Amino acid sequence: MEKMINTIKGEARRYGMVITLIIIIGFFQILTGGILLKPLNVTNLILQNSYILILAIGMLLCILTGGNIDLSVGSTAAFIGAISATFIISFNLPVLLTIIACLVIGGLIGAWQGYWISYVKIPAFIVTLSGMLLFRGLTMVILKGRTLAPFPTSYQKISSGFLPDLFGDSSLHITTLIMGLLLTVGFILLVLKNKKDRQNHNLPVPSTISLAIKIVSGTMAINLLSFWLARYNGIPNVMILLLVLIIAYSFITTNTIPGRHIYAMGGNEKAAHLSGVKTKQVLFWVYVNMGVLAALAGIVFAGRLNAATPKAGTLFELDAIAACYIGGASTTGGVGTVVGAVIGGLIMGVLNNGMSIMGVSIDWQQAIKGLVLLFAVAFDLYSKQKSKA
Repeated sequence: MEKMINTIKGEARRYGMVITLIIIIGFFQILTGGILLKPLNVTNLILQNSYILILAIGMLLCILTGGNIDLSVGSTAAFIGAISATFIISFNLPVLLTIIACLVIGGLIGAWQGYWISYVKIPAFIVTLSGMLLFRGLTMVILKGRTLAPFPTSYQKISSGFLPDLFGDSSLHITTLIMGLLLTVGFILLVLKNKKDRQNHNLPVPSTISLAIKIVSGTMAINLLSFWLARYNGIPNVMILLLVLIIAYSFITTNTIPGRHIYAMGGNEKAAHLSGVKTKQVLFWVYVNMGVLAALAGIVFAGRLNAATPKAGTLFELDAIAACYIGGASTTGGVGTVVGAVIGGLIMGVLNNGMSIMGVSIDWQQAIKGLVLLFAVAFDLYSKQKSKA
């Protein structure tokens, strides 16, 4: 019994941010009279925070390289939204061609900033602060201070569309339930595969109790979410995009050489360089990646808003940075996970949504979010220190 209690305590410390998210959800579920977890609002939570989660994934990689950040992502997202609106609405270019062009432009923006940061050695804070001003100004120049709208339906579906139900009309979205079951099977197989891989490499293996807790909690979370979404319109298209990004970037950061180089650079840049890691190239491509994801976030946000506006993307960079640090990323780099950044983003999203439902003013929302950011990071640091003790 004592061993089981110690295992549960260890898992609680390990998944401190997940527990924090659950507590915050429960808190606002009570205060909002059950509105927070209504199927419609759960779907809105995903749609409203999709672009922040996309940015948080890219921002995490920047932070992992040594605590670097990108202050220009909100302005880049607005700039890309303005370009996409100009191409589609003003020039009547095809949607697919516009999206590809916007992603390429985002990559070029990242390359521009990555060059100054990695090769000229100008601090990332200064380069991206310059980018924030530059691309915000260019957004206003392109839009001439006005709003461009509306986008065609095919463009809007990227961020506001839903996966169609292949099994006809019913009170529940059957396709979503099936997707949830498939994800559950995939999750269980992945957990068991990770255990086997650790055994094959003579690495410490989680206890049976720890493994059972992880499988049961993960299975419950996946199926509850799929059931809740099935009660409304099913899985949003942007959620599929997010799942692809989370899986892909989790794999890249933990199972590939470039991912290991990013962590190594954040742990000790000089040692990584002496070990053969091409640190300049790593940093350069991290910012190229950030530019592409900022462009993707701009496309998603413009599609959801169904318009390109000069003020789009305001404070997106701060929400993305906060999501990474709340999710356990280290301020000095080398520590953090993609899933952690996403959880941090969800915490910020639930706070925004819950306080909005309660009618809390924007001023108080900003103050409360600031305190939550401070206490969440402090709690995470405390939990990690306890686990090392």
